[in-house]
Amino acid sequence: MKLQMTADGSVVATATLDNNDSARDFAALLPLNLTLKDYAATEKIADLPRALSLKGAPAAYTPLAGDLSFYAPWGNLAIFYKDGHLSSGLVRLGRIDSGLDAIRRTGAIAVRIELVRP
Repeated sequence: MKLQMTADGSVVATATLDNNDSARDFAALLPLNLTLKDYAATEKIADLPRALSLKGAPAAYTPLAGDLSFYAPWGNLAIFYKDGHLSSGLVRLGRIDSGLDAIRRTGAIAVRIELVRP
């Protein structure tokens, strides 16, 4: 599944979701309007309206720059613009295909995330 993020009416990033239960559950929430905020100078985060399925998810993983993830303990979306560290409760949802520089920009970003229909 492909998704896009728009800000101020323009597509700023595209991504491909993984084929797992958590990513499919995230796709079911779309479209979403979120404000992505900086966290730890490594990622942008935003609260999701509900927790995602963790069925079949690993207990932890080490994120790379460009990964879209769900952090179960806080219930938030995390988009990494720098490599992270092994984190319990972190589940990869997919990967940014283009536009990582837009995610890296300083400060909060109001985005709309939606599926791209073929």
